[in-house]
Amino acid sequence: MDSETPEFEAHRQIFAEHGVELTVEEWRGEVGIWSATRDWFAKLGEITGRPVDTVALREEKRRRFWQIIKMEPLPGVRALLDELQAAAVPLALASSSEAWWIQRAAAQLDVTRYFHAIVTGDDVTQRKPHPEAYLLAARRLGIVPERCVAIEDSQHGLAAAKAAGMKAVAIPNWLTAEHDLAAADLRVIDATNLNREILARLAGTGTT
Repeated sequence: MDSETPEFEAHRQIFAEHGVELTVEEWRGEVGIWSATRDWFAKLGEITGRPVDTVALREEKRRRFWQIIKMEPLPGVRALLDELQAAAVPLALASSSEAWWIQRAAAQLDVTRYFHAIVTGDDVTQRKPHPEAYLLAARRLGIVPERCVAIEDSQHGLAAAKAAGMKAVAIPNWLTAEHDLAAADLRVIDATNLNREILARLAGTGTT
């Protein structure tokens, strides 16, 4: 799903109300890094030279985020999940986000049932671009990382997957299209360009 657009827009609105422009260029470099490490509201206070209630602003950001977000899978995602599930391909979800957010999003998207393992930021000590989440996901699936294919949308996510020893597919969003995604083994516009056979070849299994 697209969670970066509402995340950016909620921050942009709050910055604007404080008389500060938050640009796409500033935001773009942070995509793929766990949001709690983005100390945007402390930065806002530094720019304005005025004290800000960072706790209150984070709560306001969260409220706006849930007003803006569209809880729907990106193109081709559900069809790909259905195909892989029908073929009994082990699937894992590996994210740096907190468990409550992943659980809520996965439930609303009705995708929890597809995954044999779910790894969140609460399960690891180091988040992406560190490979820990991907290594843990592979371990929970019982599959060596070299036989796994990660699907990512950002430079930081790709770095995590490749550091784990996995093959990686890049599906950039409008914020990450200009990222350096050269580390990807394959880059596609969206998940409609993926299927079981393509992923099997990347994983080096011939058939998944």
